[in-house]
Amino acid sequence: MIGEKNKIAYLAPEIPALSATFVYNEILGLKDTGCKIVPISVHVPGSKAEEAPAKDLARKTHYLYRESSWVIFLANLTMFAKRPIRYVRALLTVISDALKIGVSTHIGKGLFYRFFAASRVAEIIIKKKCNHLHANFAHIPTDIAMYASKISEVPFSFTSHANDLFERGWLLKEKVERAKFAVTISEYNRRFLSEQGSLKQKIHIVRCGVDRSAFKTRDKKPMEDIFRMGTLGRMVEKKGFDVLIRACKILKDKGVTFHLGIAGDGPQRKYLHDLVNSSDLTGDISFQGPLPHDRVPTWMHELDLFVLPCRKDRQGDMDGIPVVLMEAMLSGVPVVSTRLSGIPELVEDGKTGILAAQDAPEDLALAIIRIHSDEQLRDRLRKNAVSRVETEFDINKNIEKLSSLFNLYG
Repeated sequence: MIGEKNKIAYLAPEIPALSATFVYNEILGLKDTGCKIVPISVHVPGSKAEEAPAKDLARKTHYLYRESSWVIFLANLTMFAKRPIRYVRALLTVISDALKIGVSTHIGKGLFYRFFAASRVAEIIIKKKCNHLHANFAHIPTDIAMYASKISEVPFSFTSHANDLFERGWLLKEKVERAKFAVTISEYNRRFLSEQGSLKQKIHIVRCGVDRSAFKTRDKKPMEDIFRMGTLGRMVEKKGFDVLIRACKILKDKGVTFHLGIAGDGPQRKYLHDLVNSSDLTGDISFQGPLPHDRVPTWMHELDLFVLPCRKDRQGDMDGIPVVLMEAMLSGVPVVSTRLSGIPELVEDGKTGILAAQDAPEDLALAIIRIHSDEQLRDRLRKNAVSRVETEFDINKNIEKLSSLFNLYG
């Protein structure tokens, strides 16, 4: 093993991305535990986080796919010249993996591209004297990490979440076998990986978490004439925003006076706007656009209820345990979500929130009405939710768990 203790190369799809604040928060938190981090991003983020620590992190990040073909070519020549046996063994592994998937498939072809990128990662981590390589997300970053590990002899680990398992979960058994250890965010995911043939003993649960210093629990909010609801996320099918809009139509027909603020952006934006217009809800629902992460706490404090009606989409993708639910719960805002994936591990129905069936506007509307009409229920859910997040979903506690794994297996 090369490098100094706890000098970690940290590889993720986009650093620091506005849509994945938990990634850069984890990097910053690992630094606070004493880890030295070498950040490597597959892509330059489409929407960068703009907080000062995030900007500083961006300046220190290696952007892999931004580098020229010449740099990647030279990295492969260098690795072959310096480590010919390791390089050839890694290449043979790629060929074997591609044959399992199908060499002519998009994913099979992509493995070879990621192998060439892995040589550049291997070059970086050898030069920086890293002793471990950690990939966040089990798809492309872990492809690159496991081949870079084979070339460099630096052990790797990875964290899995949702889309990277349920829609883009290729070679999962092999990735767990080759990794020093694997991390995932829920017991649901751990069972899923085990069902793929992975060794359960190698898989550790480290929750995504929320920063208690950023999301202060508000005082009890008195009810007003208008019941203020909010939802926040990328406008994609799996978030279920169209289900929420249909539930709002039911609420309106039942005489509930409310306002829903939808924060975020994405490919379904026009579809959702059109659905609001056709449902005669333009006065009841507003689109608030992307919300910078440092404005989320204030936005949360104005809400009577946060709703996130997650569902499995047509490609099989679904959320794991959305961090935004933790943020709402810690803020002291009651939450409604759905019985899906790992969500019930955070939102315990009737105890820390209310769960509805996925893809069911009527059930979602009933869950909202239940909270709207019961002050005692709202108070009980608020208190239990804050305790739940503080106990198991505190970002600093969970970063300490990840750091301890690096220590244990380093």
